[in-house]
Amino acid sequence: MGVKLSYDTWGEGPHTLLALHGFTGSGASFEHLRPLIGRSVRMVTVDLPGHGSTPLPDKTGRDGFLETVDAVVRLARELGSDAGSVDLLGYSQGARLALAASVQAPECFGRLIMESGSPGLHRRQERSERREADAKLAGFIRTKGVDAFVERWEALPLFDGLRRLSAPQQDSLRERRKACTAEGLAGALECLGLGVQPDYWPSLHRQRLPTLLLTGDQDAKFTNLARRMAAELPVVWRHAFAGSAHAPHLESPEEYVREVLSFLQTPWYEAPQFEPAILAREAAPS
Repeated sequence: MGVKLSYDTWGEGPHTLLALHGFTGSGASFEHLRPLIGRSVRMVTVDLPGHGSTPLPDKTGRDGFLETVDAVVRLARELGSDAGSVDLLGYSQGARLALAASVQAPECFGRLIMESGSPGLHRRQERSERREADAKLAGFIRTKGVDAFVERWEALPLFDGLRRLSAPQQDSLRERRKACTAEGLAGALECLGLGVQPDYWPSLHRQRLPTLLLTGDQDAKFTNLARRMAAELPVVWRHAFAGSAHAPHLESPEEYVREVLSFLQTPWYEAPQFEPAILAREAAPS
């Protein structure tokens, strides 16, 4: 059967949006969006393996990643049996899993939203080096504990934008991170990390779902990745939030929700006899 994902559901809108959080998060990572989203969508917020109430996969490494993708697809099928197609949103780690699920089972999903995500590492050497780095970090978490890891994690330049949040917001984010277990985070690095993820770059040109790529314009690495992905995906929109870095859903929540809802509510009709045209909406000059 594989891992079973724990999730929460809120909202009563016509769209079902399955949301996958980033590393050190949980389904509660999207809770602050609830008053902004209102009744526009039915949100299904998942705890990914090693986070919240969801256990680690039975398998490790690449097999654990694929087991998790199977679990996301299985949940989408369950949700879709009552509500039709399910839209899929993922942030960072969650964005990589969302892309993998949409590639594996595109018939289960209506639209895809990737925030600060990557299709993977293209070169074998890069994947090997990343696995080694993640293994060292997993060892640090197991020996030093979650509190020491969170202090180190929050100091990364990747999260500079989060240091501009209010003190209560930063405290709440830190509490959620510290609620994780050492084994959960270490195990998630080993089975959901970028080093064990398959390379999905070659699959992008076959991805037929309307896709929205979201980044912060202060996050040069992931904004450049989004540009590269937009050149490969057949049906794609791209938006970079001004003044935001790696986590626009936290740094620019009002604008983030407007962008997501606009994408979900815009009609899309694909004529099956034609190849979908490349659609790219740039939020800022390239």
